[in-house]
Amino acid sequence: MSTTDSFRSAYRHGFARVAACTVPVAIADPATNLSHVLSAAQACHEDTVAIAVFPELCLSGYAIDDLVMQDAVLDAVEEAVGDLVAASVDLFPVLVVGAPLRHRNRLYNCAVVIHRGELLGVVPKSSLPTYREFYERRWYAAGDDQAGQDIRIGDADAPFGPDLLFEALDVPGLVVHAEVCEDLWVPIPPSSRAALAGATILANLSGSPITIARAEDRTELVRSQSLRCLAAYAYAAAGTGESTNDVAWDGQTMIYEVGALLAETERFPDGARASIADVDLDRLRQERLRQGTFDDNRRTADPAFRAVHFRLAPPVEDVGLRREVARFPFVPTDPDRLAQDCYEAFNIQVAGLAQRLRAIGNPKPVIGVSGGLDSTHAMLVIAQAMDRLERPRSDILAYTLPGFATSDHTRGNAVALAEALGASIETIDIRPTAAEIFRSIGHEYAAGEPVYDITFENVQAGVRTDLLFRLANQNGGIVVGTSDMSELALGWATYGVGDHMSHYAVNPGVPKTLIQHLIRWVISAGPDEGATTLTEEAKAVLQSVLDTEISPELVPADQDGNIQSTQDRIGPYALHDFTLFHVLRYGFRPTKIAFLAHHAWADAEAGGWPPGFPVDERYGYELDEIVRWLRVFLQRFFGFAQFKRSAIPNAPKVSPAGSLSPRGDWRAPSDGNARAWLAELDAQFPPS
Repeated sequence: MSTTDSFRSAYRHGFARVAACTVPVAIADPATNLSHVLSAAQACHEDTVAIAVFPELCLSGYAIDDLVMQDAVLDAVEEAVGDLVAASVDLFPVLVVGAPLRHRNRLYNCAVVIHRGELLGVVPKSSLPTYREFYERRWYAAGDDQAGQDIRIGDADAPFGPDLLFEALDVPGLVVHAEVCEDLWVPIPPSSRAALAGATILANLSGSPITIARAEDRTELVRSQSLRCLAAYAYAAAGTGESTNDVAWDGQTMIYEVGALLAETERFPDGARASIADVDLDRLRQERLRQGTFDDNRRTADPAFRAVHFRLAPPVEDVGLRREVARFPFVPTDPDRLAQDCYEAFNIQVAGLAQRLRAIGNPKPVIGVSGGLDSTHAMLVIAQAMDRLERPRSDILAYTLPGFATSDHTRGNAVALAEALGASIETIDIRPTAAEIFRSIGHEYAAGEPVYDITFENVQAGVRTDLLFRLANQNGGIVVGTSDMSELALGWATYGVGDHMSHYAVNPGVPKTLIQHLIRWVISAGPDEGATTLTEEAKAVLQSVLDTEISPELVPADQDGNIQSTQDRIGPYALHDFTLFHVLRYGFRPTKIAFLAHHAWADAEAGGWPPGFPVDERYGYELDEIVRWLRVFLQRFFGFAQFKRSAIPNAPKVSPAGSLSPRGDWRAPSDGNARAWLAELDAQFPPS
């Protein structure tokens, strides 16, 4: 599939590359320090970094004590700033560099912001520590009262004050704020107000000598500030070369985005290091757009800032993508995180069902089991809910309802699982009832014609659900639904009296790609870990279910024995869940989703896979496949399936990405259309 160069550029899709740099420092030697900064800046330029953040006072050194009051040093610092401004003409990044600068009658600890031969502005440190090993007020003035000022450095004039935001005119959403070290450690950091005023990249130039556990404190502060401010936070601490009179230095650098670590470097480096990551500006914008309380806070915080504008001129060619893109955004690759997610998801489902049963008089759960992933997992949830309610599992009324294409293998798994779990199990053949309906409506199949159309499929789905509801009436029960989030997204459910409907559903908050891992977790985890108590026989059945092709089993196998495959008809759930996550959670444009999916799926050997994912099933997708199935998702999700989602039963929300309940995260008109999404995709990838 041909694409324009701009499509392959990360900058075209709302990313901005950020670097947090630490460099060797020569004490009170601005000329040498300038050479180190320029060397790192050149490397950032070659790596198409947009924003490069350096440590506190890196042009002079942080730990130089009274030497910072010497005119020779301060003159050399100003000369270094001028030389850096001149050298930046040929450099792509915005440079955020630490320096001590004179202003009127005082000395200030500053972040100097430079781009393309221009001194954009100077931000003084607001909070000066004078406790424990710190003594900054001996030399510096606090800059928190300097809003609205200007400063002159050599022949250059620039805005000066803590009230500066640096905004790119040609990269939407790229707004930089700088604060210095201790500014992050106070109850209301300057970056909090800056974020409310629009800053998306929060830069911290830090000295911060190291003591035991201080790195953990820094990390927690950076992580929490990025999360609270719905921003990216780039932190660069001083390292090699600082004076070790009474302290030591570790050169910690890191970049967080909304609480997630994007990049970090090893501590105690022996030279220059840089954490480099591509920050998703679209994500930050969408997070703030959706969380209305973020901007509500601005109304009372009254953040008054001046905007300093610049043009970045981002590259249009492919510069790679410096961040991990998860193949399965609903399924972590870290084993501990996946186990925790499975524990929480499973117990959310169990807690929801247990409360519903308790609240309505403890009816018997009625479920149709097919031997597929969804009904198998729902059975596990029901079994655990019954245990929690201290009720016998024999109260679970499970039914296999074989139709015209049901295989002995799947039906056998369904029966074996129910028996292994201790549930009541009964088989009701739906073919006679379905055949009578075919005769009543004059369907060709009743006359012996092999017509396997949508009516043929939905009659079977409808008979099954109708029987389950009547069985629930007869036995004092409620029907527990099994359809999952992915099926609801695609509208892959028979509306009304079909698998679309139940009295209460447990899976609509769980995507298809997560369910198999939930079942694996239940197999491996014990009751002490929040899972269902299982026999070895039950574990063997569950593994058999995991190894079975996903199929609705509504159409008989063809003459070659090939069974009906869900993913052959509507596309791979791996790609659909990828799109679902980015549509539901962030509202991304289709072309951006295609860009991300290509980075996640193009190379099966690159990147991580979830624990337990079979090695022989690890696959990749070409861009044309990604776009093909993305178009199918958009057509179904926006243009077709909403009327089904508008009438779904109650079910618990599970994923932070959202749910598709019309009473929860996702509210949309049933008569909508997909034209805007398809037009955006088709403009880049004309349909063939």
